[in-house]
Amino acid sequence: MGLKKFASGVIKEGKRVRWPKREVLIPSIIVVIIIAAVTGLLLFGEDVAGKKLIDILSDAFKGIK
Repeated sequence: MGLKKFASGVIKEGKRVRWPKREVLIPSIIVVIIIAAVTGLLLFGEDVAGKKLIDILSDAFKGIK
């Protein structure tokens, strides 16, 4: 299968796809952005909490060698 044939197949399939209407697409994009932002904030919070825990444990076991 050549590159030209593959590209024409991709274009052909792309034309057959039922793309969502703008009224459906915009709210979906907004929901995805909100979920990604909330997830990012949660992961950032977990990272900060983990670093603090590691610092606390590091200080607690500093005298043990």
